Amino acid sequence: MPTDDSPLRRVKLFQNGRNWAVRIPREFELPGEDALMRKDGPRLIIEPVGPQSLVALLKMLSPIDDDFAPVAELPTDPTHL
Repeated sequence: MPTDDSPLRRVKLFQNGRNWAVRIPREFELPGEDALMRKDGPRLIIEPVGPQSLVALLKMLSPIDDDFAPVAELPTDPTHL
């Protein structure tokens, strides 16, 4: 039984060649094309995989349409390393 308030839905398992597969209903859709799968006792848990790079993460973000206030040029102090 689920431990949170997520919807519960019965799904069909089927064989695809030598592997077993399950069709994931739209309400359980995961982002991306990859997922992680693990067993937790009798449960099979499928989780989305996070972006593998900063570029992949940035491609997932929506553009920002806000107007930003201009930034004043500040004098730079010499830096000695």
